Amino acid sequence: MSTIAFIGLGIMGSPMAVNLAKAGHQVIGYNRSPKRTAPLVEAGGSPAESISAAVKDADVIAVMVPDSPDVEEVLVGEGGVFDNARDDALIIDFSSIRPDVSAALAKEAKRRGFRIIDAPVSGGETGAINASLSIMVGGDVADFDSAKPILDAVGKTVVHVGSNGSGQTVKAANQLIVAGNIQLLAEALVFLEAYRVDTDAAIKVLGGGLAGSTVLNQKAQMMLDRQFNPGFRIDLHHKDLGIFTSASREVGVVTPLGAALAQLMASVRENGDGGLDHSALLRGVERMSGRSPR
Repeated sequence: MSTIAFIGLGIMGSPMAVNLAKAGHQVIGYNRSPKRTAPLVEAGGSPAESISAAVKDADVIAVMVPDSPDVEEVLVGEGGVFDNARDDALIIDFSSIRPDVSAALAKEAKRRGFRIIDAPVSGGETGAINASLSIMVGGDVADFDSAKPILDAVGKTVVHVGSNGSGQTVKAANQLIVAGNIQLLAEALVFLEAYRVDTDAAIKVLGGGLAGSTVLNQKAQMMLDRQFNPGFRIDLHHKDLGIFTSASREVGVVTPLGAALAQLMASVRENGDGGLDHSALLRGVERMSGRSPR
């Protein structure tokens, strides 16, 4: 069992840290809002008052924060991981950030004698709670092998996809597909409601055919109930689609549907729904259809 410092105990990070503690690891958690450490403490972990205090005795350092600047601050900022971690510590960045930033941070980590992998996840809050996340990993194969027992404690599908930054590239593609599924489901539901179809029955039969998907299983009822408590916020998906569109442009890949999805996500966000679950794309369809969101 390892001593793990877990930096970032939000919607995803908190249940992941809890599952690591339940798996028998010694987990030391840090979050800018100290109250977020409570579930980890209940699971047998311990809180830290700073990043430096969390990482100083850790074999493994896990990071789960919102965006590229946040990861940079955690790793290279004053009082951060690179200045305070043990030599040869293994750093696992579960955050979803720009692939180029991830690759640059990995280069600096290795220069300083650390091992590092990028390991963004998919599966939302439900997957984090159930330890059933899909984890796409970029980094050296030896570092992936070292991290595998940790990854297996929080994920169900754990795959090495290439060198540092590759995990972030695959995650960007994942976010495109998820956004597309949610948008199409939202449009279908508004269409069905307009025709006064029994939507519960419609979802049941759609889920049993080729239209069935994890998105339909997890998000359709939320949409029908207009309950958008965030498992994954619009704000974060907006950020991820920005990463995708920027990275696509850099390599000359044309993504017309991706560009449209990015705009639709941005519209919902600019209408004040950024803190809601990404299933709130439904509200954007309602607005465009002349209906007041419920």
